[in-house]
Formats: sequence, C-alpha cells, structure tokens
Amino acid sequence: MTGTEIADADPVAVVLAWLAAHPKVTEVLGGSGRVSGVREAPWPHLRVIPGAGGDLRNLEWATEPEVVLEVYGDPSGWPGPATLRRIALVCALAAKELVDQPAEPGRPVVSSVRPSGVLIDSPLADGQPRHLFGLLTTIHPPQETTQ
Repeated sequence: MTGTEIADADPVAVVLAWLAAHPKVTEVLGGSGRVSGVREAPWPHLRVIPGAGGDLRNLEWATEPEVVLEVYGDPSGWPGPATLRRIALVCALAAKELVDQPAEPGRPVVSSVRPSGVLIDSPLADGQPRHLFGLLTTIHPPQETTQ
C-alpha cells in the first residue's frame, strides 16, 4: 500500500451517497433530492460535510474521520426543533447501516459509525433552523485483490 489509498477512502462521499439513496432518509426528509454537500432548498435538507474531529491515526489503512450531518429547516422556521432532531437521528441511524453492507470491489469499507458528541440545535444567525450531529466513521480503502 502506497499511502495514497487512504486519501481515496473519502467518508463524506461514501456517507453522502448512501444517505441520498436511503429510503428512510428520503421519507423522513419528505422526498428525494434533499441530501447534498451544500445548504439548499428544498427544505428540510440534509447536508453531509467533513467534520473537524476524528482520528487519522498514523495515516495508515483505517482512519476515523468525522462526518457531520447538518439538517436544515426552511428559513421561515419550519419545521420545528423536535422534527429536525428526529430527522437527524433517522439519518444517523441510516448511516450506521453502512457497517453491515458487504464490501464491494474498488469501494472503501466502513467498519464503524458512532456519534462524536451530542446532537446540537444550532440555528443560523438569520434564524434558519439547523441541527448538527457528528459521526466518527472508521473507513479503510478497498482490499487489494490478489490473483
């Protein structure tokens, strides 16, 4: 292993793709097209971004970077905090299901997803509702195949 393989094991891309296609996430958000890496309508919307925490260990094979789930409501204040909290938890539980997925050739493997802290109600300065939840995601590059 040359070391660059861990750079290709992008937990944000893996989690974002998984949640964007997850039926429970689609249902709790009220439709498809509501998961991305940017804050955008339609609301509610899930934004999946890199977090500031985690553990890159010794930069070899398995690392545990943080992925942050940001659930945004409409700028008008809808839905309320209880609903946004529920959405965030459903999304986090859906992300945990990555651990049970079989390894696919050429794809990074997620072996653990766990909270990095607590679920935070953190509205934006303009009042737009937002909930944040960090997930420590243990990920490693795909196994090299030998023939």
